[in-house]
Amino acid sequence: MNGRVVGARDRSGNRSPARGTSTRAPRRRGPAHDDTLSAGTNLGPTSAKLADTLIAQAVDSAVRLDGAVKGRIPSDLVTSSGSGLDPHISPASAALQLARVARERGLDTVVVRRLVDRHTEPRQFGVLGERRVNVLLLNLALDSLAGGR
Repeated sequence: MNGRVVGARDRSGNRSPARGTSTRAPRRRGPAHDDTLSAGTNLGPTSAKLADTLIAQAVDSAVRLDGAVKGRIPSDLVTSSGSGLDPHISPASAALQLARVARERGLDTVVVRRLVDRHTEPRQFGVLGERRVNVLLLNLALDSLAGGR
């Protein structure tokens, strides 16, 4: 962006140059988005630390920022991928953040929805995985549309 590297389409970046709550949140990630620290946490589904701290904080954030309802938050919004480098979120996670991002960027929700749809990728080879939204590319498109706000 403007001659600066801001991320890679296949790895999560520092959200985007604009950062803050006006951007789509990528999946949760390790400290300072440091690629050298990529790895799982070794915290499994029965880990009290995982449930009581990391996930609870992410759930509280989704409720506070986006009006999410506890128990109905897409899991990818409150957990990280195995490597912590995945730049994608589910369409459901993007939809949950839609109104906040539009409001904070001063854009119509219809415009933001179209950008989300444009940056939603199909299943790999039509059968592997799920549809996903590339957060880095979406945030760069939002930055471009909104004049980099």
